[in-house]
Amino acid sequence: MDLLVATRNTGKLTELRELLGDAGVRLLSLDETGITEDVDENGTTFEANARLKASAYAKAAGTYAVADDSGLEVDALNGAPGIFSARYAGVETGFDKKMETLLAEMDDSDSASRSARFVCVMAFSDPEGNILFTTEGICSGNIAKEPAGIGGFGYDPIFIPDGYHRTFGELTASVKNTIGHRSKASRAFVAYLRDFIGV
Repeated sequence: MDLLVATRNTGKLTELRELLGDAGVRLLSLDETGITEDVDENGTTFEANARLKASAYAKAAGTYAVADDSGLEVDALNGAPGIFSARYAGVETGFDKKMETLLAEMDDSDSASRSARFVCVMAFSDPEGNILFTTEGICSGNIAKEPAGIGGFGYDPIFIPDGYHRTFGELTASVKNTIGHRSKASRAFVAYLRDFIGV
């Protein structure tokens, strides 16, 4: 069975390959299928965007597809940046600037809360664009006062997961792959997929 992983992020592709192991699924990237156009993520929720991407890319490639949408929700910012996490403070802005902007906005807010969560929703589509399965993974924690660590990517250097005193930027990849939002959603999807293909 061919499965298009609707992302250009090689890290996500590698993670799914590791989780699927010997399930007998051949994972394809967007580049491998020759798809160059990006889907307009105009949904208002993580699930809506994941469903949009999975359905559109599945139809474009004529194969099963899985897509995810994920981001950081900060309580002091009323859930921002949320679905706009990758576009926060400007699409072309690096994450150093995005984190700097987020921390400044938290300081300027009326809230003393530092609670936050990473959210990931994955959607699985058949070749006709019908969504067959969705799952959500959440990792709760707090926002650090300043970035720490060089591990991970994105907002990892300012996110301290519950039960830990260090950021994802400081913690090992194995810890993140155990408690992280994407790994939780991925494990649920892999369990579903194995049942779907009878492995």
